[in-house]
Amino acid sequence: MTDFVMPSLGADMESGTVVEWLVKPGDPVRKGDVVAVVDTAKAAVEVECFHTGRIDRLLVPEGQSVPVGTPLAVITTDQPAEQAPTARQAEPAAPSPAPPKEVPAELAATPIVRHLAKEAGIDLHSVRGTGPDGVVTRRDIDQATTPVVDRASTPAASPRLVSPYARGLAAELGVDLAVLPSGTGPVTAAAVRAAAEPHPVAPHSASPHPTRTRAVDNRSAIAELVSRANRDIPHYHLATTIDLHRALAWLRGRNKAIPVADRVLPAALLLKATALAAAAVPELNGFWVDGAARHSSTVDLGVTVAVRGGGLLVPVIAEADALPLTEIMRGLREQAARARAGRPRASDLGQASITVTNLGDLGVEVVHGVIHPPQVALVGFGAVVDRPWAVDGLLGVRPVVTATLAADHRATDGAVGARFLRAVDDVLQRPEEL
Repeated sequence: MTDFVMPSLGADMESGTVVEWLVKPGDPVRKGDVVAVVDTAKAAVEVECFHTGRIDRLLVPEGQSVPVGTPLAVITTDQPAEQAPTARQAEPAAPSPAPPKEVPAELAATPIVRHLAKEAGIDLHSVRGTGPDGVVTRRDIDQATTPVVDRASTPAASPRLVSPYARGLAAELGVDLAVLPSGTGPVTAAAVRAAAEPHPVAPHSASPHPTRTRAVDNRSAIAELVSRANRDIPHYHLATTIDLHRALAWLRGRNKAIPVADRVLPAALLLKATALAAAAVPELNGFWVDGAARHSSTVDLGVTVAVRGGGLLVPVIAEADALPLTEIMRGLREQAARARAGRPRASDLGQASITVTNLGDLGVEVVHGVIHPPQVALVGFGAVVDRPWAVDGLLGVRPVVTATLAADHRATDGAVGARFLRAVDDVLQRPEEL
């Protein structure tokens, strides 16, 4: 057996709250399955399991907050991984010429499928599984929530879209679909519930103390972290302007020759250059801990992402210096999407060894960042802009970007920082070697 513990989802995280369990005792799990949702000051995080086995028992109930490292559940792992039943495998039916034994709904779907069904308000017993032995798949959940045209409750000229679950919920709650406000989108379960609920309390009777929102908590956590960084870290700042003519020309040629799904944006090119520079100048790739600098053995690149509604998250691309550009692009796209939605995974929020913030898409040309402790450096990139540029004594127009470095003067000095920025420039002048 092994303990599944409250993970550390950032250097500033001390505790987390179990918002929801997506598994229960007896459920089979495999490494990488999302098994719980944990609430931190910055986001509700989907936490994956790191073992293959079966849930023995849950130790922390939903709604309880516990420190990082506290055991949350016990997982039985003594069964060989290759023989451990997966959540997609149904229990074998007894040999009989009779129809196969019906698989319990809770065993006929993976934890993430059960989670999707729960979010959509779908009873798995009501879904016909199309997987092997009747297993319910993601496609089955998607089909169960796909809107269908409801022509019975609306004029023929303007048919309404109603998801199957919303239709069933309306019947259960006694809501007439025809009286719901018209709109361009489908009728959802949320709209049905809203129509069934009593009218809200008048504004004047509302509590004078507003409820704290996720954005407020996120902003408070950021304020505390940045205040500590400004107080404790002696920053020094450097900047350089990099000619991207060769890099962007190479990238355009590369993208023309590969499928659209594998094409790379300039942002990924800048991340790759930063990762390679961090590997070449390891003094800036690491942490300041217990009064000393500690270099990281891997380049785990943090990427600052703005969250919808306010706040920031920093998903991490692990071992970014060793990844091909397509993998960096894929990681950037997927992790940033989850972060912006406020539902990152635990594997997205590891410990970064150096962080990048890029505000170029907002038109900012120069970024002076604040280091995320206990890291010792933060790299900033602004917008790619056309500027007059001298090449071999001739003046022309080139696409350039301003790269900045904020570094901890306790760990390094300006000479090391200058070598780092030069290394970023060198990589971008030889893009064909990436």
